[in-house]
Amino acid sequence: MLPKSILLLVLPAFVACTRPAPTSISTAHPGAYFPPSGDAWQRQAPAVAGFDSVRLADAVAFAKTQETTQMAPDFSTQEEIFGKLLGPIPSSRAATNGIILRHGYIVAEWGDTKRADPTYSVAKSFLSTILGISIDRGRIKNIHDPVATYVQDGGYESAQNRPITWEYHARQTSEWEGELWGKNANFIGHEAFGRGERKPRALQAPGSYYEYNDVRINRLALSLLRVWERPLPEVLKKEVLDPIGASTSWQWVSYPNAIATVRGKMMPSVSGGTRWGGGLVINARDEARFGYLMLRQGRWGRRQVVSPAWIQQATTPGPVGPDYGYLWWLNTTRKAWPDAPATSYAALGAGQNTIWVDPEHDLVIVWRWHNGSPNELIKRVLGALKA
Repeated sequence: MLPKSILLLVLPAFVACTRPAPTSISTAHPGAYFPPSGDAWQRQAPAVAGFDSVRLADAVAFAKTQETTQMAPDFSTQEEIFGKLLGPIPSSRAATNGIILRHGYIVAEWGDTKRADPTYSVAKSFLSTILGISIDRGRIKNIHDPVATYVQDGGYESAQNRPITWEYHARQTSEWEGELWGKNANFIGHEAFGRGERKPRALQAPGSYYEYNDVRINRLALSLLRVWERPLPEVLKKEVLDPIGASTSWQWVSYPNAIATVRGKMMPSVSGGTRWGGGLVINARDEARFGYLMLRQGRWGRRQVVSPAWIQQATTPGPVGPDYGYLWWLNTTRKAWPDAPATSYAALGAGQNTIWVDPEHDLVIVWRWHNGSPNELIKRVLGALKA
């Protein structure tokens, strides 16, 4: 477990849409089930939920055999893979585990889904939702606004950084230049970045070049902290995880040196992953709730947590880079999951950590600490659905 002394209790102009418009919950799922807080989450027999019970059981049996080989159970390979740590890392993690929801009901579950573990870059999709709520609440007027309009801390004063918009950050096309919390956005140097080190290259104009880059996402997190003037774990707790009935076991752990002064107060700034330690520590059941919030177009019961317009934007690909929305992975053209619908999307993190959302079949799959592509489980689960 992480030392308590360093834990933080977690505490528009739209782009052209190339995806089918989402169906409103009020018309598609007027009596949708939402699990209450706690463990009283209703289950539904696979046959009742539309599955062939034997084939679904076979899918789960397959998932149980796919323990990750990327991330050692004691995280001993962390620095070798990602470079010098900035924050804490646990001494152990759970084995592979997961949960499958259909129509909001649990139809399958395996492993220790209640253990809170680092979820790596799945945290980026939580950051995306905070960005969406920031726009919904009017804290950010338009995603196409330059961040420099809202944040004046020196991070956006240069000619390279001044044009960066919130959207560029969300699409990982910001090309932000600089150093943050001891890591440079250029990813140069084996000690700092491990196997993830990169060769020098010329920076491109913001918005024109895609690069998956945790330093730049950490810069987005700091900028959102300055917009909210509250630590983002508090924002996530109040605006998202409490409304959807999440547990109290989750934490969003900052690096000890990631401290910003906001209105004269020292506040921790969180990261968009666990590449260099810290990050979002959460269990599979809470992740399933988050995926189900997305599936229900941002609604939980009678509360609209984040707008359907944001869900649509966040899951629409941009003009540059792979099938990528606003910090969500998509399946639109290159078909990362060839057996899945083009309308499905996922939050993905090292390890592998996966929250996969399928509006077409009203499914959510959370699968943690597994090997390879989630498509291998997806195709088995979809294959178990009766026509």
